[in-house]
Amino acid sequence: MLRDFRLVARLDVVESLRARWFLVYALVFGGTVALLFAFGVTESRVLGFLGLSRLLVTYIQLCMAVLPVFVLITTVRSVAGDREAGVFEYLLALPVSLGGWFWGRMAGRFAVVFVPVFLAMAAGAGWAQIQAIPVPWELFAFYTALLAALAWCFLGIGMLISSLARSVDVAQGAAFVVWLLLVLFLDLILLGVMVQERVPAETAVAIALGNPLQVFRTAAMLLFDPQLVLLGPSAFVILDAFGRAGYLAWAIGYPLVLGTVSALVGFRIFRRGDLP
Repeated sequence: MLRDFRLVARLDVVESLRARWFLVYALVFGGTVALLFAFGVTESRVLGFLGLSRLLVTYIQLCMAVLPVFVLITTVRSVAGDREAGVFEYLLALPVSLGGWFWGRMAGRFAVVFVPVFLAMAAGAGWAQIQAIPVPWELFAFYTALLAALAWCFLGIGMLISSLARSVDVAQGAAFVVWLLLVLFLDLILLGVMVQERVPAETAVAIALGNPLQVFRTAAMLLFDPQLVLLGPSAFVILDAFGRAGYLAWAIGYPLVLGTVSALVGFRIFRRGDLP
């Protein structure tokens, strides 16, 4: 199974590098950092953040909008696309284990979606060093972990959707609906429901923190706003329940667990549905 895992992961990386979507994906993040430097974001000051810190704050907000939908849309094509193309008929005739294929595809896809994001940040840090701009390495390391957790979370959700859907069109539609619901529940729908139903603050915050996008957004805010002033009264509930260090650990651990559980459920569905 380990041999199958390595072979499938390498094959998925090679196929992705040849695809047009990967070129667009890499250009989005690489171009974003280049534009931020070109327009002098590193020279501006916002809330006391100066130099590369300001670029990272802007970059992390853009990643929250772009990364999940890219990961979902491209990942759901993995299982559903191979099923629709009839690849599984050949797969079951070859000495390739289903576990090695499934987890190899997931590992290869994680490398493909995360590496461009990391390299864009690393390029920004490298250029900052050349320009003698201070590099906040602690902030850089945490943002790297946060983005890796977010990518893994939506990768697992994407593999689950792909295992459930029977066609590429259905899988892509379901992925878009999931992403849209998570975005809407950041503020719009959730706040309206809470106000109408007069739900206690603790319950509202608990529901909100079940949304991986909300967890990511709040953690990104916490790094440059330790008191979470932008969140208003809900900040007291979060900080009292977790504390700053505890919440940052939750922001990394929860998406990783959610992505892993989603992938495990997707694998069980995939294995039961495709074995003769």
